[in-house]
Amino acid sequence: MTTMLKRGKTYDEIMQGFSWDIPERYNIANDVCDRWAGDPTRVALVYEDEAKQVHRYTFRDIQRHANRLANTLLNLGLVRGDRVTLLLAQNPECAIAHVACWKAGLVSGPCSVLFGSDAIAYRINNCQTRALVTDRANYPKVAALRAECPSLEHVLVIDDTPVGAINFWGAIEKASEDFVNVDTAAEETAWISYTSGTTGQPKGSVQPHRMMLGHIPSLEFIYDFYPQPNDVLWSQADWAWMAGLLDVLMPGWFHGCTVVATAMKGFDPEYAYQILERHAVTLSLLTPTMLKMMRSVPNALARYKLQLRAVLSGGESVGKELFEWADRELNLKINEGFGQTECNVILGNNGNVMPIKPGSLGRPTPGSIVAIINDEGELVAPGTLGHIACKRPHPVMFREYLNRPDATREKFIGEWLITGDLGQMDEDGYFWFHGRADDVITSAGYRIGPSEIEDALLKHPSVRMAAAIGVPDPVRTEIIKAFIILAPGIAPSDELAETLRESVRSRLARHEVPRLIEFVDALPMTTTGKIMRRELREREKGKH
Repeated sequence: MTTMLKRGKTYDEIMQGFSWDIPERYNIANDVCDRWAGDPTRVALVYEDEAKQVHRYTFRDIQRHANRLANTLLNLGLVRGDRVTLLLAQNPECAIAHVACWKAGLVSGPCSVLFGSDAIAYRINNCQTRALVTDRANYPKVAALRAECPSLEHVLVIDDTPVGAINFWGAIEKASEDFVNVDTAAEETAWISYTSGTTGQPKGSVQPHRMMLGHIPSLEFIYDFYPQPNDVLWSQADWAWMAGLLDVLMPGWFHGCTVVATAMKGFDPEYAYQILERHAVTLSLLTPTMLKMMRSVPNALARYKLQLRAVLSGGESVGKELFEWADRELNLKINEGFGQTECNVILGNNGNVMPIKPGSLGRPTPGSIVAIINDEGELVAPGTLGHIACKRPHPVMFREYLNRPDATREKFIGEWLITGDLGQMDEDGYFWFHGRADDVITSAGYRIGPSEIEDALLKHPSVRMAAAIGVPDPVRTEIIKAFIILAPGIAPSDELAETLRESVRSRLARHEVPRLIEFVDALPMTTTGKIMRRELREREKGKH
């Protein structure tokens, strides 16, 4: 198998040995499907359904089904550049539909089944979807919004034929399995992903075909020079998000590896161990929360024989304790990575070629120029808080926000894409996350990222979840307020609030201690599990 990254013994050797070579014409479907379909035995997907029945699809199967779907969509009247929303979980039909869209020059639109009708309607209308693929369980949401989505002409349902919809399999069985892929430009749109909406309505991030190539060197690095013989990938990460689609599924297929998918609802750590063992998974994306849940399963590592050799984690800090557990019990390094919808996996680790500093985001991945800059776009000294930014051009970078030239311009300072996250770089070139730029608390001249405060609060055994924001103050501009969800069985009290302040004070600077603490039963969250601090700030402004 040909890799984009040359193997090296040190981080510097790997970085110096890499350069980009992105063709002008490129179609993802050629790489993730067609080039492997000549081998009728090569397995692309292993799917465990809700009954835990296993279904296997070869790359030839995926090619045949995708070709038929591509023909079906064109026969329905769709033309190059039209949008197709995929309201599905880790269904085989979801993966097939992405490939079919790319083959036909159509634009796929991943959409989480966790969304309600309003969120789905917003995305359909924003990108002017003409066709949608979903399942029986989610079709009622679609039926409820049809009247308010005039662009939506065709709905295909994978496991039913409800009134007003087309049966997916019935339709494609009638179509030809021969198809010649559209000759797309590398800059042509392949899919549109929506940001999680922590700051206003979600924005449609326009992702060109070349973003597939942009991901691969970083993932070859973080997955410890995959592909290696018998590599199998699995993650519970939803394919509606970049983590599942572009960190697991499509990178696995890019190198002809088998990817495991399940109908798991939520994350079940015992079932996760079963999946890892049963399918001999070697590479996985597991968030720190998933790893913590797996760590709590009694005697798991005595009961299950795992073949994991590399784990990518991210979304929150892994931390020293979890890192050491994996090193000791799983016999592997957790390679934390960092990126976002608009510019994915630009920082990361590979514990076999570089020391890992638990809690850090790692160092720039091969081909990525990442720095900490100030508001003027100037590089700042190590140890200085600033914007985590990536220099353009970069093949993994989005092209624009759909219909939002203003927001696209605001995403850049000069040649630097601003991730929206604040951090600092240490003397060794490792990056450290401090919080979202729009969540920064300005108090008495200090710029304070909320994540450190939240992490300090979470270290107290009475705290289950925490969120920190700045609330208006006439003297200090803002003071820090913490919202706390307590652990089961713990009662709120003024004494506990003071204990928590002391706990933070013992870990952080005095100016980072929350002056106000409110105990709550729930926090506003996005569908991806991020705390919506903006909503908390708006509530507090209303009070003032």
